[in-house]
Amino acid sequence: MKISVTAKPNSKEAKVQQTGENQFVVYVKEPPVQGQANEAIIRLLREYFHAGIVRIISGRTSRNKVIEVL
Repeated sequence: MKISVTAKPNSKEAKVQQTGENQFVVYVKEPPVQGQANEAIIRLLREYFHAGIVRIISGRTSRNKVIEVL
């Protein structure tokens, strides 16, 4: 399944919020430095979907990402 994610780094709490059928806003505490926020987003989505594989398809350096959840 492919989902669209809007990243919100440097947030006060880590959470996943669904805004549409395949659209999510992911809040993480980590800053967008050296991939820290991306790693936190992947970790949080893995827990949210109870999935083994979560990977960023596009938008690695953007707030808007396309992520594949397997």
